[in-house]
Amino acid sequence: MMNVLRFVVVAVESGAKALVPAIDGQSLIELVAVFEAQRGYEPSGGYAGIIPAHFNFGDLRLYYEAREERQWPSPHHAWLLGCDCGEVGCWPLTARIAITATEVTWSDFGQEHRPDWDFQGFGPFAFEREQYATAVSSAVEALG
Repeated sequence: MMNVLRFVVVAVESGAKALVPAIDGQSLIELVAVFEAQRGYEPSGGYAGIIPAHFNFGDLRLYYEAREERQWPSPHHAWLLGCDCGEVGCWPLTARIAITATEVTWSDFGQEHRPDWDFQGFGPFAFEREQYATAVSSAVEALG
C-alpha cells in the first residue's frame, strides 16, 4: 500500500513560509518526535518544516527528487525537516530519496548531529510518483 504525501504550508515569525511534510495525514514532525521519544533519544523532536526563504534549496521540484545540482545534504538525500529555530542545518532530519518510474521512496532516515541514533524501523515511506509530484508542485505554488 502506498503512502500519501502532502505538504502543509506554515507561516513562521519572520513572515516566511515553512513546508511540513504530512504522510497519510500525519505531520512528519509528530511522527519522528514520537519515534525518537519511544527510543529514549534526547532531545527528541525539536523539528520544524524547512523554510525555503532562509536557505537556497534550488528548484524545490528537483530538491524533493534529490536531483538538484547542489543537493543538500548530499546526492540522493534531502533534509525533510529542519530545526524549530528556523535554521535547517541546526537540527535536520535527513532521508534518502529513491525514484523509479512509478514511485518515490523516503528511507534511511537520520539525524546528522546524532550519528549514533538508529532510525531503522522509521519508514520507509513509498509514494506513487504522480501523487508525489502533484504534492510537491502544490507546495511550491503555495509558497508563491
